Amino acid sequence: MIFLKIILFAMAATYIFVFLVSIVFMEEVKAARDRDPAAKNNVEIVLLYAGFHAIVLYRITHRLWKMEIPFIPRYLSQLGRFFTGIEIHPGAQIGRGLFIDHGMGVVIGETTMIGDNVTLFQGVTLGGTGKETGKRHPTLGNNIVVGTGAKILGNITIGDNSYIGANAVVIKDVPPNSTVVGVPGRVTKQDGKKIDTSMDHIHVLDPIMQQIEELKDKIASLEEKLKGK
Repeated sequence: MIFLKIILFAMAATYIFVFLVSIVFMEEVKAARDRDPAAKNNVEIVLLYAGFHAIVLYRITHRLWKMEIPFIPRYLSQLGRFFTGIEIHPGAQIGRGLFIDHGMGVVIGETTMIGDNVTLFQGVTLGGTGKETGKRHPTLGNNIVVGTGAKILGNITIGDNSYIGANAVVIKDVPPNSTVVGVPGRVTKQDGKKIDTSMDHIHVLDPIMQQIEELKDKIASLEEKLKGK
């Protein structure tokens, strides 16, 4: 009987905790619900999502960082890195609705600036390019998706509504409404339209493949002309 009461008390306490966290971090919870089809409910997100845990801890450490409290913000962020595999420097500036999917290996540098409704997949690095001082990490606009393993390096700007493809290495500014793929990253416009918020990674425009297809068409045309002669 006592064991049953303990279980019921623990369940009640857990649901109260989840309810309170869901209210305080409503936009982050909603981002996970909207962008991850595997997210069944708020309980799963609050208790099981490492990306969510990393963002919550960042919000706390960033507040302490702005208060110029020494050591503790970095200590807590490194503790969060140990438990989640995600490293977010407390000095970074992150907007609303960030969603880190899976998250293992994500690194966000000190002077990084991230807008609203941004999605980062595992292995993403928002880093610097050397030992420069001052603003040395990238600035991401709103509604951006950064694919698995992509690296965005240096004090560059990624425009709103852009998609950075998996494993791309971006070292130059990217205009809004663009897709970037390859190493180094190559930009292809998506006709000035906002990217698909469903994050369809399959139908992303690839400029390299477009060039190959154009070359194949030219070769086929030349072969037809040669046959005619």
